[in-house]
Amino acid sequence: MTDLTSVQKKYKGKWVAFTDDLKSVISASKDVKTAYNEALKKGYNKPTLFKVPLHIVPYVGFIKHVAKNI
Repeated sequence: MTDLTSVQKKYKGKWVAFTDDLKSVISASKDVKTAYNEALKKGYNKPTLFKVPLHIVPYVGFIKHVAKNI
């Protein structure tokens, strides 16, 4: 799992284009099209795009089990 905390601090609210290994930011912009096009110009044909959240909010998921009476 990749720790993106430093990316969140630097690029809050922006679209970020990553290298395939998610270790380097290629480009960033407020709109996805610009971030994507900048990555293409730098020679990355299939960048991984990610919308960086403004805040880090913890999430704990759950599964609700519904019993059926037969």
